[in-house]
Amino acid sequence: MPEPQENQGAIAATGAGGAMDLAASEAAELGTGTGPGGGQGPGDAPRSLWSDAWRDLRRNPVFLISALVILFLVIISIWPSLIASGNPLKCDLAKAQQGSQPGHPFGYDAQGCDVYTRTVYGARASITVGVCATLGVALLGSLLGGLAGFFGGAWDAVLSRITDIFFAIPVVLGGLVLLSVITSSTVWPVIGFMVLLGWPQISRIARGSVITAKQHDYVQAARALGASNTRMLLRHVAPNAVAPVIVVATIALGTFIALEATLSYLGVGLKPPTVSWGIDISAASQNIRNAPHMLLWPSGALALTVLAFIMLGDAVRDALDPKLR
Repeated sequence: MPEPQENQGAIAATGAGGAMDLAASEAAELGTGTGPGGGQGPGDAPRSLWSDAWRDLRRNPVFLISALVILFLVIISIWPSLIASGNPLKCDLAKAQQGSQPGHPFGYDAQGCDVYTRTVYGARASITVGVCATLGVALLGSLLGGLAGFFGGAWDAVLSRITDIFFAIPVVLGGLVLLSVITSSTVWPVIGFMVLLGWPQISRIARGSVITAKQHDYVQAARALGASNTRMLLRHVAPNAVAPVIVVATIALGTFIALEATLSYLGVGLKPPTVSWGIDISAASQNIRNAPHMLLWPSGALALTVLAFIMLGDAVRDALDPKLR
């Protein structure tokens, strides 16, 4: 006997997502899983995208290696004295450009400063700039792009044109112009510049992700039940649209660290007495023939840091993309 028309409409409105959520919740309440074939045993909670991603990440050697390298870099950026007991600003011109010596494995730079100590202490500025700039870019870009994608209309059109304007500004050239008039030696002007020119990329990603998420059946069902825009955006749309933003932000963190080193190398980023890999690379480039060790260690630390964050971003992207599974 065919079902009544209103029941068919209710089933269609529920959608596949609602049916899967209902089945998962019923399975959890009954204490039964999908069985050995589905990867869950009796009593297991229903798996989500995030639990599946974490399970994949734990088995990914690329993620484990990059995470260990990043953890080490974060630790030495917070407590550099754990592995470097010297003072990065203490120099002796009598030892300028000398090579490796006992207790000073990386040798000395052109000012007689210990290259090993400066390389260790240089991680603090680079990690601080990268993390703070990424957080600022992710928050600002996600907010503007998410609101534009959710509400659309005139707000979306205006934001898209503003985003195009910021995309047209060359980042390095913009840094040379904006930071050249700032004399502060702290990291905050560099962070502010990166947030100012870095948010459009995250905004585009967030906008597209929100537009895709708000078209799903569960969002339409919540709207039909009278849920407010704030509730739909925070409870239903944002949690299902944040994965691409996390992936792009993770990869962008390494890019921001490289950008800080580039601007410091050009003399408009961090300035002495701040210890930075970019500053040391700039000073070492003038003596690359006579003392190549001055360039080798800070540039190697910079390359390793950027590579670790890029590898981490690739691993997170693979884990958060269900299509790759």
